[in-house]
Amino acid sequence: MDTTDTASRPVKRGRPGYDQETVLRIAVEAFNEYGYDATSMGKLADRLGISKSAIYHHVPSKEDLLRLALDEALFPLEAVITEVRTHEGSADERLEFFLRSTIRILIEKRPYVTLLLRLRGNTELERQALERRRAMDRQLAELVTSAQSDGKLRDDLEPRATARLLFGMINSVVDWYRVDGPLEASALEEQAVSLLFHGLHTVVK
Repeated sequence: MDTTDTASRPVKRGRPGYDQETVLRIAVEAFNEYGYDATSMGKLADRLGISKSAIYHHVPSKEDLLRLALDEALFPLEAVITEVRTHEGSADERLEFFLRSTIRILIEKRPYVTLLLRLRGNTELERQALERRRAMDRQLAELVTSAQSDGKLRDDLEPRATARLLFGMINSVVDWYRVDGPLEASALEEQAVSLLFHGLHTVVK
């Protein structure tokens, strides 16, 4: 019999059958369906099938649920920025890496990114998240500028507008893409990158 001292092992707080990850996942589903402001802790408790007090065993408040949910989207996206800065490729290669990585995160973290994209900036937490999004816009605009300087992208494109247009197309993935649909994630990534870099015209050989 294992006599390891179990008293020293960390024990997760919460009700049987639920951990913080599960509560967060279901909360995000509710936030996306009803809207964050319209989702009360009572409504969330009904959806979970537990009491409101039981939710507080996992998180101190509804705002803490929102913070955790936004971090699920923003942490991996911000990690891409860090990776891009240490990437040894050319400017257009770093731009492609940025776009591919972002597409993958949007697919993997779709519910959390959906919540992020629907923020209105009504609270300080939301405004901080929106500023973190703007930092990614600036990073993408810098990549566009660098690729233009290297002669890899058209120089008649305004970098900030281009960055917003690129993100606009990529972010739309959360609205329509389904992992169980006819298009595999890898194929979506290839089509998106091809369209972003080469447009809709046929390639003249």
